Amino acid sequence: MAFFVREAADRFTSTELTRGPWNAGAQHGGPPSALAGHLVESRPDARPGMRVTRMTVDLIRPVPIAPLNVAIRTVHSGRRVELVEVTLTPDDGRPVLRATAQRIRTANDDLADPPTPQLPAPADVAPHQFEFPFEVGYHTALETRFVQGSFAARGPATCWTRLRVPIVDGEPISPLARVLAAADSGNGISNVLDFDRHLFVNPDLSVVLHRYPAGEWVALEARTTLGGDGTGIADTTLHDEGGPIGRGVQSLFVAERHDVTS
Repeated sequence: MAFFVREAADRFTSTELTRGPWNAGAQHGGPPSALAGHLVESRPDARPGMRVTRMTVDLIRPVPIAPLNVAIRTVHSGRRVELVEVTLTPDDGRPVLRATAQRIRTANDDLADPPTPQLPAPADVAPHQFEFPFEVGYHTALETRFVQGSFAARGPATCWTRLRVPIVDGEPISPLARVLAAADSGNGISNVLDFDRHLFVNPDLSVVLHRYPAGEWVALEARTTLGGDGTGIADTTLHDEGGPIGRGVQSLFVAERHDVTS
């Protein structure tokens, strides 16, 4: 089982493992974001010697658990910087996700910062399963171990994550896709509102990486801040077992559930 099954070069079937917490027929933001990253990394004409340093995902509408058609285009191709756009569209013809990846040329300059303090290793932290209203979904495809907080508790949290399934059936998980699959959970693990009374949905995700993760584990050190006017932000420091690798930021739409009519 995987999040997606490739039907053709530009078409993918979504599985029930993509299901998010808000609607039984809609995906969590992590799987389609990871699919967009997978497509950027695996396209046949990808230029060598470049790495994604920023990925911005706009979740235009809820992404259905349905077949998705893919369009990829190069927006800009310079000597040092390249921009690639991915759009996911179901069969109704209305796009649900648009992602822009910034790729920068790489070089062996040895100008890395010194190592920073590391989180407790995943092996030293007890497993803790995400809790969604549905039996099967994104939460069951992800192994989670909380260093601080929990999915049920409110406030800042730090959590190790590891994918139990591939992004695309039969295809390897790229480091970028691994990060994107996890990063969209920053809002969920650091929630500050009652899930039964409020929506706190992110219509976007921006991930900036100074390096790719090494290994299967990605940690989210997340904090949610509310603006008091129906908006908020979730800010996440992303880690691998060697230390921080970048940041993830999500804008939040906040509402009481009875105020939402569509």
